[in-house]
Amino acid sequence: MPSHRRTSAALAAALAAAALTALTPTAAQAHGAVFDPVSRIAACYAEGPESPDSQVCKDLVADSGTQPLYDWNEVNVANADGNHRALIPDGKLCSANRAKYRALDWARTDWPATAVAPGTFGFRVRVTAPHSGTMTMYVTRQGFDPTQPLKWSDLDATPVAVHTTTRTATDGHYAFSGTLPARTGRHVVYMVWQRNDSPEAFYSCSDVVFGGAAAAGTRVVTPAAEAPTEAQLADGAAFSTVSHAGHGGDEAAPALSADAAGSPASPLPLALAGAGALAAFGAGSLLLTRRRGEN
Repeated sequence: MPSHRRTSAALAAALAAAALTALTPTAAQAHGAVFDPVSRIAACYAEGPESPDSQVCKDLVADSGTQPLYDWNEVNVANADGNHRALIPDGKLCSANRAKYRALDWARTDWPATAVAPGTFGFRVRVTAPHSGTMTMYVTRQGFDPTQPLKWSDLDATPVAVHTTTRTATDGHYAFSGTLPARTGRHVVYMVWQRNDSPEAFYSCSDVVFGGAAAAGTRVVTPAAEAPTEAQLADGAAFSTVSHAGHGGDEAAPALSADAAGSPASPLPLALAGAGALAAFGAGSLLLTRRRGEN
């Protein structure tokens, strides 16, 4: 093969690789969110990424787009290794200091919330890939000001629950009990889930309101937080950029079958088609230029 053809072929291959890099969604590594008390990201996802109801969720989409909600199980730090306070600065706890999820750090009093009361509480975490590790739940101290960014010092040093997680999760959930202390008003329940088979850790903020309706057991709050249904999770699965590959043999949790729910197809074929077209165009242009030079 003449040298100019070898050069054109090599450049065409490079163009194809570059196009794939630009067009293929980036695979993230992530696997869960708190569904009771409902976390901020789960509450906004439940309202619908394309048309949320509450003002704060509308503002989140306006600021960050819909992708953070479709990637509801991805608020993590890959190399945390227990160094949560060193890696996540004050004011960035809810987002795990990730720009993609920055809206979760907003200090607002209109986040959808769950009404709670002091005493035993049943926590529930929806996972899409169970991991061996420790899930620790904290609640903010009495006197916490929800109009100020959440700081590490706002959390009570004594966890309200500590749960050892395994590589299996019943129906895709970890369910365990804890004890909520006496509080009044609006607070935040904060989760730290540190894997023990990887340095990866996950984080979550759930807004709760103590007192009032919760004391009567009605659990009514305005705006009230609701967790996504399994049908909603399956409907949005095709739009997620989250991958569960390469996690040491962890078993995938059930559900999230986009095909079964009739969701739109993955954007990967479009990316491949665009890459091929771009590569062909580049190769043709190079050959045409070479031939003109030879003539």
